[in-house]
Amino acid sequence: MKNLFAVFIFVFGMVFLSLIPEAIAQTETQTEMAVGDSADHHHDGQGVHEGGHKDHPSAPVWLVIPFVALLLMIATGPLFYENFWHHNYPKIAVGLAMLVIFYYLFVLHNVHGPVHALAEYVQFIALLSSLYIASGGILIEIDKKATPFANVTLLLVGALVSNMIGTTGASMLLIRPFIRLNKGNIQPYHIIFFIFMVSNIGGSLTPIGDPPLFLGFLKGVPFFWTIEYNWPAWALALILLASVFYFIDKKLGKANEEDALEEEMTYTNKFALIGSRNFLWLLVIIGSVFLDPNVLDWVPAINYDGQKFSFLREIIMLSVAYMSFRFADKKAIKGNEFNFEPILEVAFIFIGIFGTMMPALELVGNFAKSPEGAALITHNTLYWGTGVLSGVLDNAPTYLNFLAAAMASQGAEIGSIEDVRNFALNNYHDSAFELMAISLASVFFGAMTYIGNGPNFMVKSIAEQSGIKMPSFFGYIIRFSLPILLRILLIIWLVFFAFV
Repeated sequence: MKNLFAVFIFVFGMVFLSLIPEAIAQTETQTEMAVGDSADHHHDGQGVHEGGHKDHPSAPVWLVIPFVALLLMIATGPLFYENFWHHNYPKIAVGLAMLVIFYYLFVLHNVHGPVHALAEYVQFIALLSSLYIASGGILIEIDKKATPFANVTLLLVGALVSNMIGTTGASMLLIRPFIRLNKGNIQPYHIIFFIFMVSNIGGSLTPIGDPPLFLGFLKGVPFFWTIEYNWPAWALALILLASVFYFIDKKLGKANEEDALEEEMTYTNKFALIGSRNFLWLLVIIGSVFLDPNVLDWVPAINYDGQKFSFLREIIMLSVAYMSFRFADKKAIKGNEFNFEPILEVAFIFIGIFGTMMPALELVGNFAKSPEGAALITHNTLYWGTGVLSGVLDNAPTYLNFLAAAMASQGAEIGSIEDVRNFALNNYHDSAFELMAISLASVFFGAMTYIGNGPNFMVKSIAEQSGIKMPSFFGYIIRFSLPILLRILLIIWLVFFAFV
């Protein structure tokens, strides 16, 4: 297998090197054509340039190949070459990311893009890992019979909690109790609806809820804007999903109960909480997310190329991750069957995603900010454009790209906190409505695939470690996302956007 991996890297490397001369010629042509407004609104691979750094040539179209290759391997690896993928996905993800990063550094001479991607990744993984580890020390025991009503109640409670401790925190806190509640009858659809409702859609009411909304808050969107504008669509989506789940669980759950030869069990209907002191660690993590040097001038930062990069917040989060595990209740750790494999899988997979998606985001962003792209920007195109890309790219940078494009089409700049605030407060033409389309789509469509939002992959990994055979990447989309979630997202569009 190691030899096969080496051959793969060698072949891809030869293709990579053979395309460099052509790419240099292409980027030189692109540099000569960069005039006018393009000098004012530069793209850095994760968002809009905000500082005074110099211009860089755009990435060639072919550089999206590593990103597409990684997505295909994530989709097909566990299905067709499971053993090879399981042992080599870290090397593949890191290797493909390095190919793209090296091209940016040594061919495009663009240091800003990789540095910004690294900063985004560190922020992303510090938050996810700290929430995962801190919540792993909290054991929730529910001695109650699993019924469709009990399951729906837990899912709706999880959707509410996700707005207070984030979709990652809520997912890690509740996925194991949800699995234990349905022990003996747990099926993939239980986990899929958990991902839909708790890991994604539930967290659309506050900036803490989901990473895209938090990035919007840091850029200048008022804290309570999300609950004011998003709650009607949030409520409708959850009601529809809860109703669908209830009828599926009532039918399939009952059928499995009839097939199972289980002895009659008695339940106390009691609720137990072990390791509650870890809630204090979660509060520290949530509090630290507001320590952003771009919002609070007194927060220390790394100044690079006209931008401020946070490090204090990430140090606090990673320190809390260590301390919360070091002093966690051992009974809670054992009861949760806690281990680091799910977060390690997410860490490596998203190194590849953050590293390789820079060209894809750049191409999309450049088109959206071009005169042709700007002419296409409406609340409808923003909803579907942000949504579709949030399903296959990480939804946080996708949110920033489409917000930047929407603002640029009206002469506003995402690098200005005042402009972002005015855009959110509808001081531009229909701007609050456009921001609502971007916000809902980035959060809701993040549930379309396993890689649309960070918690999705962790929930999947925990479920598989518990013995649940989860659908493949394409199986998830074909069996659940397209027939169930997409229809609900279409209803949301028809109710709130289509005829406005």
